[in-house]
Amino acid sequence: MSFCVSFLCLAGCGKKNTGQTQNPNPETSVTNPVVLWEYETGDSVFSSPAIGADGTVYVGSFDHNVYALDGKTGAKKWEFETGYLVSSSPAIGTDGTVYVGSWDFKVYALDGKTGTKLWEFETGHWVESSPCIGADGTVYVGSNDRNVYALDGKTGAKIWKFETGDQVYSSPVIGADGTVYIGSFDKKIYALDGKTGAKKWEFETENNVGSNPAIGADGTVYVGDGKLYALNGATGAKKWEFETGKLMMHSSPVVGTDGSVFIGSEDHKVYALDGKTGAKKWEFESRYLVTSSPAIGTSNMVFVGSWDNIIYALDGKTGTKIWEFETGNDVQSSPAIGVDGTLYVGSMDKKIYAIKTDSKGLATTS
Repeated sequence: MSFCVSFLCLAGCGKKNTGQTQNPNPETSVTNPVVLWEYETGDSVFSSPAIGADGTVYVGSFDHNVYALDGKTGAKKWEFETGYLVSSSPAIGTDGTVYVGSWDFKVYALDGKTGTKLWEFETGHWVESSPCIGADGTVYVGSNDRNVYALDGKTGAKIWKFETGDQVYSSPVIGADGTVYIGSFDKKIYALDGKTGAKKWEFETENNVGSNPAIGADGTVYVGDGKLYALNGATGAKKWEFETGKLMMHSSPVVGTDGSVFIGSEDHKVYALDGKTGAKKWEFESRYLVTSSPAIGTSNMVFVGSWDNIIYALDGKTGTKIWEFETGNDVQSSPAIGVDGTLYVGSMDKKIYAIKTDSKGLATTS
C-alpha cells in the first residue's frame, strides 16, 4: 500500500487558539455544515491535512510551521518550525512518521507523536510537492530544482534522483507495480521505475503540469494541465482528453467508487467525467477558481474548495449542491475526510476547519 496525498476574517484573527466553536449537538443530521472546531495558525493554510491512524490531523502553514492537532477538539499537540513557507501536504508512514516539504528547500521526517525532527534532506529549491511513500518505505517527492527524489524513509539518504526539464510542483503517486508517476512544468508527465529512477515513458502535454496524477483500478493514469488526460499506465499512450475552459489546472483528479473522475478547474467549475471515455457526466459552477482537489465521502458526497471562499458539498451522481460553508478567504487546500466523516480543510484565512458531515468516512475509490 502506498501513502500519498493520489481566500473575510473572523474574530480572533492573528491569534492562535486551541479549538473553539464546539458544536453543542454534533449528533444531529447535517443538512447545513456544522463547524466542530477551527484552529488558527499564523498565516495562510494552503497545505492539505493528513490524518493519522489515531485521528491526529497534520497540516502545514505559510507561517513556516507544521501542526499536529487533535482531530476531535482541534487542540494543538505540537508544532514544528521549518525555515520558510509550508505548502506541501504531509504524508504519514506506517510507523507514524510524518514527511513534509518546505520552501526552505528541505524535506523533513518528523516523529508523529512529538514533532521531533528525525532527519532532513536538502534539495536545490522550494519543495511544494507533497511526499508519497512506497510500500517499502521509500519517500518520493519533487522539488522546484527540477528533480524527483527517492529517499530512504528511515534515514533520509538519497536513493536516486531524476531530473526533468523544469520545476516539479506536482506530487508523485505510485502504481501497483511500484511505478512512480509525476508531472513537471516542462509540460511532461513521467513514469519512473520506483527502484532505480529510470524513465519508463514520458507524455508531452500542452501546458505546465502542476496537477498530481491519480490512478484508476485498471491502471489508467489521470492528470491535468487545463485538459484532463487519461493515459495508459504501462505505455503512456493517450486514451482520451477532456478540455476545460482554462489552460492551467492545479486541482488534481480523484477517482470515485464507480470509476468516475472528479476534478476542479480554473474556469470556476468542478467536473465529473466517465473514467473510461472522458464523457462529461456533470459540471458544477462556483463563483471563482477551483484549485482545491475534491475528496469523496462514503455518502457519495464530493467536497471541494474554491477561491470564492467556499467549501462545497456536492452530490456525486448529479453535481447538485447539498450545502456550502464560507470561510474568511480563498480555499486552495484540498479537504481530507476522517473515519467518522469529519471534513478537515485549510483556508487562506489562516484557519483549519473541522466540519461535521453525513459521510461515514472516505470512500474506497477505484
